[in-house]
Amino acid sequence: MIIRDPGCAPFGASSPVDRLATPRPPVRLDRLERPVARVVVDVMLKPEILDPQGKAVLGAMGRLGFSGVEAVRQGKRFEIEVDGDVTPEVFSELERAAGTLLANPVIEDYAIHVE
Repeated sequence: MIIRDPGCAPFGASSPVDRLATPRPPVRLDRLERPVARVVVDVMLKPEILDPQGKAVLGAMGRLGFSGVEAVRQGKRFEIEVDGDVTPEVFSELERAAGTLLANPVIEDYAIHVE
């Protein structure tokens, strides 16, 4: 049930009252009981590839008063949750996914590790 205060927010707009009264999905207890491992894949452009987004961030940092920063490289981080332990077979499969799906090996390097 959503409780709406007509003076608080226009129809269709989200208000703090709406967020408090909105039902939340039930917690899955079976998910809490099983051990979950997290594997992280960090993807970065290779050093010889130009990074226009990194250059834009570097310029913005200088304009905003952040000093002492010489270079910025933009990358991606993927956090993958795996049911149970990360066996060598699971790690190998995730490495294959990183090299074929998560990263473009022509222009990107990737590192994979278990947290």
